[in-house]
This record gives sequence, structure tokens and C-alpha cells, in this order.
Amino acid sequence: MAVTKEEVADAMYDLVSEYQGKKKLKAGDLIKMMIKKYGEDQVDKKLCKAAIRILMDSGRCVYTYFGGSFIELPPEPGTTK
Repeated sequence: MAVTKEEVADAMYDLVSEYQGKKKLKAGDLIKMMIKKYGEDQVDKKLCKAAIRILMDSGRCVYTYFGGSFIELPPEPGTTK
């Protein structure tokens, strides 16, 4: 059964949530983790990039920049970050 980009997006969101505040993840890190999790025969870079786009467009994740681009959860309303 093929993995959908929505399933990959959900798995990526779970990873970003898990690592929030502990480690900043780059898009490449997430892609490698998804390929490792699902296998090269199920997931490729193109599918992972589409999943990242879903996360960004929905507002579930945002890009941050600190010497490199990272994917993180958006800051909570009322907090300064």
C-alpha cells in the first residue's frame, strides 16, 4: 500500500512536535527520517516535499531561520519568540 503525502505530513508533524525545544530539524532531516521510516520504495524526496508544503500551507509548521532554515511548530499566541 502506498503512503500518501497526508500520512507523511502527519508523521513529520509528530516528529517536529517531539523534537520541539530539544533539536531544530531541517527539511533534509525530515526527508531522511521519512525515507528511513517508510523505506525508499514507499517514500521519495518529491513526496516528502509535498508533505512539507502541506504542513506550511496549513500553518501546522513554520520555517524559522537561525544560521539555516529549520521547520518548527508556530509560536503559541501571546508568547514572544
